[in-house]
Amino acid sequence: MVVSKKYFLSDLIMDFIEDVELKHPHSPNTARNYKLYMERLVEFAGDISVEEIDNELIRKYRLWLNRFTDRRGRRLKPVTQNYHLIALRGFLKHCSRRDIPTYDANKIELATKEKRTTTSYLTLDEMSRLMSAVETKEKSYLRDRAILGLLFSSGMRVSELCQLNRSDINLKRREFQVLGKGNKNRLVFISQSAADALHDYLRSRTDTAIPLFLNESHNMANNSNGDKIRDQKGENRRLAPRSIQRVVSYYARKAGIIKHVSPHTLRHSFATNLLENGADLRSIQVMLGHEDISTTQIYTHMVNPHLRKVHEQFHRDPSNS
Repeated sequence: MVVSKKYFLSDLIMDFIEDVELKHPHSPNTARNYKLYMERLVEFAGDISVEEIDNELIRKYRLWLNRFTDRRGRRLKPVTQNYHLIALRGFLKHCSRRDIPTYDANKIELATKEKRTTTSYLTLDEMSRLMSAVETKEKSYLRDRAILGLLFSSGMRVSELCQLNRSDINLKRREFQVLGKGNKNRLVFISQSAADALHDYLRSRTDTAIPLFLNESHNMANNSNGDKIRDQKGENRRLAPRSIQRVVSYYARKAGIIKHVSPHTLRHSFATNLLENGADLRSIQVMLGHEDISTTQIYTHMVNPHLRKVHEQFHRDPSNS
């Protein structure tokens, strides 16, 4: 009698995460997040065998996720709960590919998504104040001015901006490709003022580092030999998303802008600016790299005040004529 081998979660999770890493080589956060989501499953169920994953366990897991609170007492949003379930789906499919008997991944239903809204964006006046806050006396004046101009002019995600290398940029054509979500390339365009700011920044650089934007406070002297080898290409100096967040927040405070301003705010501002000036949703969808146009439609409510002003200014009621 042949006894089939039992596979436990601990036997397969790392193998699954490594598989995710190979499939998403340019998105290290994907593997990192999947690891967190699978660790949450172990936290809930223990190191069970994959054969024990059934409909009832998943029902209880969904309930556990819905009631879960982090150290700050915050609950998981439905979209975050879905990320956990999507990771579990991927894990079960991974098991199936290895001919390990387990629950059918296609039977896992996702939670109802929240309707996405966004209210944070900058008007042209606020954007002008933000740019003016970058004064020549600032240590990183040229770099920071280029960062703000590039974010607003292109609508890039901060992660896309961080991945850019100097060789990616075509200042003459004012267009270049970025690697977006799902490892999909898309073409972005920038304004002449953003191109000029970027040109001034690159002309000021005396290094040969590959990344487009560098952390100027990086201290190479304290690095190990391995880090110094990496530093020859400048990878250790590549500006991280958190650093760019600090840059944006710093100048927003300096400009006296009370609302919360992040790199994503500038992306919202880019889309809203296009919409207010007559761009169609399909074009904005492509420029933002949205897979689904419903994601782009969240911007339509942001121009309602503008549309009301247009209506009041140009609509003529026959009863008043």
